[in-house]
Amino acid sequence: MKRRLPVSIQLEKWMPLLKHVKRWLVYSGVALLLLFICAFGFLYYLREQALPASAISQTSQMLDAQGHIIDTFHAGENRQSVPLKQISPYLVEATLAIEDQRFYDHLGFDMKGMARAAVVNVENMSRKQGASTLTQQLARNLYLTHERTWSRKLKEAMYTIQLEMHYSKDEILAMYLNQIYYGHGAYGAEAAAELYYGKHASELTLAESAMLAGIPKGPKYYSPYMDMKNAKDRQRTILQTMVDQGILLQPDAEAAGAELLRFVPLGTSKQAGTAPYFRDYVRYMAVDKLGIDERTMSEGGIRIYTTLDPDAQRAAEEAVASGIPADSEQQAALVSVDPRTGYIKAMVGGRDYKTNQYNRVFAKTRQPGSSFKPILYLTALQEGVLTPVSQFKSTPTIFTYDEGRKTYSPSNYNSKYVGDFINMRQAIASSDNIYAVNSIMTVGPEKVIAMARKLGIESPMKPVPSLALGTFPVSPFEMASAFSAFANGGVRMEPTAILRIEDAKGEVLYEAQPASSAVVDAAHAYVLTSLMESVFETGGTGNRVSAMIKRPVAGKTGTTATDAWLVGYTPELATAVWVGYDKGRKLTPVEARRAAPIFASYTEAALSAIPPKIFPLPDGVVSVYIDPQSGKLAGKSCPDRRLESFVSGTEPVEVCGVHGEGDASGAQDSGAQAEQTRHWWKQLKRWWSN
Repeated sequence: MKRRLPVSIQLEKWMPLLKHVKRWLVYSGVALLLLFICAFGFLYYLREQALPASAISQTSQMLDAQGHIIDTFHAGENRQSVPLKQISPYLVEATLAIEDQRFYDHLGFDMKGMARAAVVNVENMSRKQGASTLTQQLARNLYLTHERTWSRKLKEAMYTIQLEMHYSKDEILAMYLNQIYYGHGAYGAEAAAELYYGKHASELTLAESAMLAGIPKGPKYYSPYMDMKNAKDRQRTILQTMVDQGILLQPDAEAAGAELLRFVPLGTSKQAGTAPYFRDYVRYMAVDKLGIDERTMSEGGIRIYTTLDPDAQRAAEEAVASGIPADSEQQAALVSVDPRTGYIKAMVGGRDYKTNQYNRVFAKTRQPGSSFKPILYLTALQEGVLTPVSQFKSTPTIFTYDEGRKTYSPSNYNSKYVGDFINMRQAIASSDNIYAVNSIMTVGPEKVIAMARKLGIESPMKPVPSLALGTFPVSPFEMASAFSAFANGGVRMEPTAILRIEDAKGEVLYEAQPASSAVVDAAHAYVLTSLMESVFETGGTGNRVSAMIKRPVAGKTGTTATDAWLVGYTPELATAVWVGYDKGRKLTPVEARRAAPIFASYTEAALSAIPPKIFPLPDGVVSVYIDPQSGKLAGKSCPDRRLESFVSGTEPVEVCGVHGEGDASGAQDSGAQAEQTRHWWKQLKRWWSN
């Protein structure tokens, strides 16, 4: 039997351990006391410290080329504070349901939400879910930037605690709902309610509130103006979340989700004004292409310097307004580019921005018709397969392609044919379709598409004969950009709307460096320009507006069943004008003739302060007399001589035998120069008399 040790001996054995535990407990108690004192002191310090002044938003500005302000972002009226009781309870409940379900239970930090988010993020190995409370979001938006640094997170935590100490939950919620960004320059529930629905925040219905509550997560993705499907999906997610939390009954949520909402057209009242379509385009470029943050755009005090010419823009808006009857539903688009720089000088995307904000300048659903033909003819000239005197017969023709498996039978407008051979100048002036298809069959449609790509046309096209007649849709923006290369000696400058962006301190955030590309040499561009001037001469499709333009101009008309165009240029401006209907309605002959007067009216008004300039004659171009009927050199006795420009080396060398051989030699160069001088003198007299 084992003897038990006395109790005293056992205690003596455990005494060292007990002393160690006692010492540890004392130290721990002291540490906890010190920690408690530090925490209390820190909280007391935060309680006594005043919150910093909130980051005061500064109005951002958009300026035209003359330094005039054409738009402001976050003007005072875009942020309207109202008491919490003047905000619909539906919006309050929807916001809490989707943003911070335990808002009234936590002290600024939702520990359960943070744990749940951490689990989700670990499972997905990415940051798929956040856990910021409304108080944290408010602290970040009021006092901090959105940079992802530890110092910012620490400050956010401190300001969150201070907000919870200084304000009641209702006060924090009111500040949040009056501060949050709802997109399109609207800050706060009141401004958002007016922007989207034209009513006060207190009047919002359940369906309207659920839609609005979803926007702050990403105004660019959940605004009904930007993407209705995304906005509707998020609205229904919020409604279902409210059901899951016992805020709504399922039938009520389903009824709200099925409700058809009525939105105020974006652009009503405050959104309209100078160059609204251009302003929207600049905003899109700044945010989506240049990466300027939405918040910086709206309240960062930045200045966006643009290329817009206010005089040209005014002329464009007036030309479109006067070019179509006020009671007509016909639409129009105009975009004008300086070919020397690529700067966009004017842009009109439609007739009434207040009722329709769709910018038709970028619509890639419109067939350019015959206005596409200059791209074909430039290709043929550049490839050397055709010259200005190349001839094809203007008669009904059946073309075979795809190795004989397919045929194509184009026709001229109103089935009018010359019935004889015509040259390229005559074909361009009269817009002869048979000549155009003969040309594309000669040069090859693949090469025409390649040329179009070099000229900046990205719209889909197929290498088929009908390509010559502009059957594949192209936007007015692309057409203006392509024609600007013709006017700029074959060099295409990248279209540019934003010159420079500066922050509130004047530091440059972005500065444009437009890319340029030499598409063709200057000689070929000049020859094409010379041919396109015939469009505005007697017999040309643009002749009826030639008296309106008091300067050299080249261009091309285009007409389909639903679209009418005039794309043209001077040395200073390349402009595309389109008219038609949004829903594909066919044009009457009268409606189809409205593009040309708009172009002429705009061009002359926009350049009214600039003296007329001729297209500069580059090296590598020769001018000789030709006999239009035969395409050969014309002798002095030729009754129908015409001065024609050629790329050096492609001019005809054979003299028309009908009117005598040899009398053209030795007189071509001097005679051509004299004729050219007389030609420009005649033009100047016409411009002056008009």
